[in-house]
Amino acid sequence: MQDYADVVVKPPILFAGALVLGCLLSWIVPLGPGLGSANGRALAVGGSLMLIGLALVVVSVREFRRAGTSVIPGEPSTVLLDGGPYRFTRNPIYIGLVILYFGLTIMLTSAWMLLLLIPVLIILQRGVVEREEAYLQAKFGEAYRKYQARVPRWL
Repeated sequence: MQDYADVVVKPPILFAGALVLGCLLSWIVPLGPGLGSANGRALAVGGSLMLIGLALVVVSVREFRRAGTSVIPGEPSTVLLDGGPYRFTRNPIYIGLVILYFGLTIMLTSAWMLLLLIPVLIILQRGVVEREEAYLQAKFGEAYRKYQARVPRWL
């Protein structure tokens, strides 16, 4: 058996791809107020969301480093994390990436980026999270099942 989650795409690449595609579509086929036309309030809200999302990602990645296991899908997990933000959700990095992406969408005023969040979330759920969960169940067995029962997948 392979000792890693066989995800369809690494999540940062998924979000970056949606960001680039959203910007290209906003430029080629404008939809909504236009790319980069945010007012001061939108910049403040979007920037705040980006900082919150980034902070959640950084704190969550730090938990992986502290535990001495890889954060990269496609590499073996050696420890089951259940501390820090992992006490509240099984996927704090992905929640952080969604918040960061949403904040950037507000700052860039890109309706396309917002629309692309829907397929991104579907791919994230089906092609990443479900595959990671299957891997972690196979690797950690009952300990992971108890963690799943105690901590929600999202919030």
